[in-house]
Amino acid sequence: MWRCILVLVLLAISTAAADARPRQINPMPFSHEPCSVLDNRPCTPSYCSVLEDGPCIPEIDYPYGQDLRLTIESVPSEADRARYQKPDHNLDTIGDLFAELRSYWSPPSDNARAGMQMSVRFSFNKAGGLIGPPRLTFATAGIPAVTRTTYLDAINTSLKACLPLKFTTGLGGALAGRPIAIRYVDNREFNK
Repeated sequence: MWRCILVLVLLAISTAAADARPRQINPMPFSHEPCSVLDNRPCTPSYCSVLEDGPCIPEIDYPYGQDLRLTIESVPSEADRARYQKPDHNLDTIGDLFAELRSYWSPPSDNARAGMQMSVRFSFNKAGGLIGPPRLTFATAGIPAVTRTTYLDAINTSLKACLPLKFTTGLGGALAGRPIAIRYVDNREFNK
């Protein structure tokens, strides 16, 4: 009985001491902020033990994005022109993949609209082919269906023109099945 009372008193003292400490606001959530198992506040996920002395540093699995995102403009700026040139070797990096995809884009000339944006999402297999057709995820609002179809056909044509991509073994294994999201922006200026 006395042991239980002693444990409760010690627990109350440690809780009161923990509450008496000044709290600092952490501007970055999920940072490696030390916390104790006995803190009565939310703590970042950790793999600590009650038997360890002092605060424990949480080990967090950061939520890295699982998709790759790319923007392709119809008329690249002068600073970006080098990124739109097709690589002369097997694709070994994600930058090489993006340059290859940019180099094959040719916007439609019929039913074209200034400022038109369209996004598609798809995946590659290990051999450099598409896993299924690209899925349309965004199109500029208020655009007629004919114009959307024209742009989607141009996107499909440009993707089919570059297939199969020549991945190195490492890049092919790393990219296989990972979603790639591409936003196409028609930034050409048309005469009114």
